[in-house]
Amino acid sequence: MVERKRILITGASGFIGGFLVDEALRRGYEVWAGIRAGSSRKYLQDERIGIICLNYDSKDALVEQLRAFADSAGVWDYVIHNAGITKALEKKDFYKVNTFNTQILIEALAAAGCKPRKFLLMSSLSSYGPVNEDSFRPIRTDDDRKPNTAYGKSKLEAELFLEAQPHFPYIILLPTGVYGPEDRDYLMEIKSIKSGFDLKAGMKPQKITFIYVKDLVVAAFMAIENENVKNKSYFVADGDVYTDADFVRIVKKLLNKRFVISLRIPLWMCYIACFFSEIFGHLTGKAMTLNTDKYYILKQRNWTCDAEPIRRELGFTPVYDLRKGLDETIRYSKEKGLLRDK
Repeated sequence: MVERKRILITGASGFIGGFLVDEALRRGYEVWAGIRAGSSRKYLQDERIGIICLNYDSKDALVEQLRAFADSAGVWDYVIHNAGITKALEKKDFYKVNTFNTQILIEALAAAGCKPRKFLLMSSLSSYGPVNEDSFRPIRTDDDRKPNTAYGKSKLEAELFLEAQPHFPYIILLPTGVYGPEDRDYLMEIKSIKSGFDLKAGMKPQKITFIYVKDLVVAAFMAIENENVKNKSYFVADGDVYTDADFVRIVKKLLNKRFVISLRIPLWMCYIACFFSEIFGHLTGKAMTLNTDKYYILKQRNWTCDAEPIRRELGFTPVYDLRKGLDETIRYSKEKGLLRDK
């Protein structure tokens, strides 16, 4: 009998995490979902999934937890560290979750003798910040990383720590805009278009790249399973470049929406909206989608990246372009009652 490989997937309760778990099960892995104690288990109902509530609050406690797990269940062959946050009430929370938790997990795995054959960090194109804003040349991994958001900086610090650690081989994936079923951010835009309104940030169009979540998780497993590829970073995108207007045009067609009021909002007005949204978040204790950190993401014009290396070195070929991915997302959202036909 062939022994199944064990994998730990952190952030398994979230949007991307749920698809990573599904792909791991499909490939025959022994899957352990790393979550926080209060995390939703909506996507983790399959009885084949093992659950481990990771204690990031103390390195010593996490080391003991991992050591005890290894003694009883064995060491994980692979770790996909997908846990992280994209919005926060306080900017320091980005560093606590995205940076510190990554560091403590890496150190605890090593100290507990739970070194995986490969550690994959799910990072973000945002760790590079605004690059080539005038020429719109696709961002490459050898470009200088100069993020201008707390989110991007926290992701970059996690990447730098992983690159410097000596414990185990790693892969860093830098996906561009990730969308698909159960993602709420792009669903908000789709709902707005369906209601007849399209608001774009900035008078100059953004150039954008996307990756459908199902393609992203396939890329992740190709990266960890290829023994010849290690200590590398890859952008992940479907290979096409779109504008913010292209996104609206495709959604309109898929929704059979003939008339939509489209407005471009000056960036100074966007900043005011983000500023007051952030204040409202502090008053209500809720992390808002619009905030002053998000403003710089809205401001950035060049969101294109060079995804050729992952195609060439891993043989990764996306199945979904934006139209196909949005079509599947919209159909799913309607079936689940997340997007009403009327």
